[in-house]
Amino acid sequence: MRRIKFCAGHRLYKHGGKCENFHGHNYVADFFVTGESQDSVGRVMDFADLKAKCKGWLDEHWDHSFLVCEQDENAITALKMVKPCRLFVMPYNPTAENMAKYLLEEVCPSLLHGFGGVANRVRIWETDESFAEASIDEHDKLVVSSYDAAQVV
Repeated sequence: MRRIKFCAGHRLYKHGGKCENFHGHNYVADFFVTGESQDSVGRVMDFADLKAKCKGWLDEHWDHSFLVCEQDENAITALKMVKPCRLFVMPYNPTAENMAKYLLEEVCPSLLHGFGGVANRVRIWETDESFAEASIDEHDKLVVSSYDAAQVV
């Protein structure tokens, strides 16, 4: 598992509550990798490579950016008026659950290709007390969950 911290803003389109407003978080992303074999050193994947790939992608695309849903034309228009603008448009609302799903399904397969391991779980901590994760179960099906850390033993 490799842990990477980043800061980003977002809003939840049609949320109906205060999270519909622009706001931000100090996120933590945990990347879990598995493999069918170990290299000659005994690793599934070198942690330095995992960090370089995952942190590099997060730094380039999400760190100090605003994440918005592609249907949220109002937010996209407003953010594009700001110069400079760091904006990442997601195919769905940028909830912690969807951020984990996006990283697991869309980003990790291409990032980790050829490095010996595959991501089987991504966890996004939105606060110190709550996180969501996307994982691949034993039947290769996507499972998305959210947790209150105080209730996780």
